Amino acid sequence: MFEYFYNEILRRTVIAFGTLFNDIVIKHTDAVGEISEIIRVPLAYGPTQKFLARLEQSPDLNKSTAMSLPRMSFEFTGLTYDPTRKVTTTQQIIVKDPDDGSEVKKSYMPVPYNMQFELSIMSKLNDDALQIIEQILPYFQPAFSISVQLVDSIREKRDIPVVLENITMQDDYEGDFSTRRVLYYTLRFTAKTYMFGPTAAASKDIIKKSTINYLSGTNTAIRNRDVTYSVKPRAVRDYTGDIVTLIDADIDNATTIFNVADGTKIIAKKYIDVNGEEMYVKTVSGNKLTVKRGEDGTTAIAHPKGTEIKGIDYTDTTTSVGTMGVDSAVVPDGDDFGFDGSTFF
Repeated sequence: MFEYFYNEILRRTVIAFGTLFNDIVIKHTDAVGEISEIIRVPLAYGPTQKFLARLEQSPDLNKSTAMSLPRMSFEFTGLTYDPTRKVTTTQQIIVKDPDDGSEVKKSYMPVPYNMQFELSIMSKLNDDALQIIEQILPYFQPAFSISVQLVDSIREKRDIPVVLENITMQDDYEGDFSTRRVLYYTLRFTAKTYMFGPTAAASKDIIKKSTINYLSGTNTAIRNRDVTYSVKPRAVRDYTGDIVTLIDADIDNATTIFNVADGTKIIAKKYIDVNGEEMYVKTVSGNKLTVKRGEDGTTAIAHPKGTEIKGIDYTDTTTSVGTMGVDSAVVPDGDDFGFDGSTFF
């Protein structure tokens, strides 16, 4: 049932979340209002308790230690399924190989999950903490989207909304006057990411081109050929069910020139499927088509006005999914391809 794969989606989302807060600075001013110090607030991954413990504990009994404030830390705290963003599980994303553009890869639609994060802000001075908070809150209304490339193999990049859920503040000031004071704010976020499964070749071992060379005579050492046949496979029927336009008037089984509702969606030198009859589109002029009827063994029949026209092997007919497309030009296994041969003398 299961196979090994690792898209690093959770890791990429954690890194992307952290980069949102790694350039925050605070400024200190002197008595006359001049800037006396600019501090870039350090950011680290880890639980808040770990950093607070370092304020009170020393790793070396002979050496005291302290932590400079302010500073921030963030942590990935939970993962939950999000049923509100669920899509059809059997739908597939099919793309060309991003490396060479030849092989076709596919992946099933992703599963929506929510990742919970906590961002902790630790400060000795309340003004420092407020400077940090005010540099964060205006960007979350209540969500801020970050673009993350989730799957390298299909170059799948999606916008991940990061939602600010709530903010809490605590003044950790207990004990006598010698106890160090720590103010810390906790901001809780939810990142709405997607989990992709393994990717695979959509159709393996598809013939892309076949060439047959015939020898001149019986001497196999002769490299010259009298005739070369070259064929290129293509689909002979529509597999996606996408309707590109409609017939605009009744036609009989001999009509080769007719009008459609929208000729801009028809591609010349391509094939169309009209109620099971395959036609080859010679030319497109406005909404007028000139076609060859009954191609690849199909029967030319009469079609009434409003009959649906579907494109066959329309490489530019795609449905946008994130930044990638669902390619309807894929030839599935088992298709007889309808070889169109051309002869060269």
